[in-house]
Order: sequence, then C-alpha cells, then structure tokens
Amino acid sequence: MAKPEKSRKNAPAKAAAAPKPEAVAPASPDVLDRLFDVVESRRGTDPSVSHSARLLARGRRKIAQKFGEEAVECLIEAVAGNRDELVSESADVLYHLIVMWVDAGVKSTDVWAELQRREGVSGVAEKASRPRDPLA
Repeated sequence: MAKPEKSRKNAPAKAAAAPKPEAVAPASPDVLDRLFDVVESRRGTDPSVSHSARLLARGRRKIAQKFGEEAVECLIEAVAGNRDELVSESADVLYHLIVMWVDAGVKSTDVWAELQRREGVSGVAEKASRPRDPLA
C-alpha cells in the first residue's frame, strides 16, 4: 500500500495543487514593508475579521508563542531537507516576526537600519563588540 503524501497543515495534497496566480509581480524584499504596513493597519481593528488583529489583541505572550511555534516548524523542515516546506514556513516566521514588531512598536525601518549598520562588518567582530552578559 502506498503511503499518503505528506501535506502541510490545512494545505491540499499535491495532486490537488492550487492554480498558479495570474500575472504576479516579480518577488522582492519590498513585500516585507507592505506586509508590515498591513499588519500595522490591523492594530486595534476587529479581531473577528483579521488574523493580525486577533493576534495583536491576544497580546505579546501569544504573539511570541506563535512566533516560536513557526520558528520550530521552520527548523524541522530545514533539518528534514524539505525545501518547499522550508519556504512556506519561512514566510510564516517572517509574518509572525512582523506581528511581534508591530506589537512592540518596532518599525521595519529600524531593523533594516540595523542590518545596514552591520553590513560589511565581520560577524565575529560584530558579536565581539556586544556587551558581555555577566550571567553567561
């Protein structure tokens, strides 16, 4: 007997794949800024009509929990070598990270500026420049 295909949570089996979207613009990192703007616009709106509003209304602990769950799922797919699932779970991680930023009042431009500040700096040197944790 053949094994059933593994399917992503709430996703149809590969045999019943969704049709490809029509004329989609080329992918670019700008999508993260657009997603940030959408999530930010959902703050304080009706939780019954927006998943982002529902997460934000549930508070920081729930947002952090969801981010952690998605991060673990991402790691599992990476270790298993499931490229397509890794791509999908990575998108989930980025979405939940953005929800966490919005909740904490962090702007995406703050994170981009920090990444730009680190650009061209050795990872070893950058890490060495951080204050030492006395408990570590």
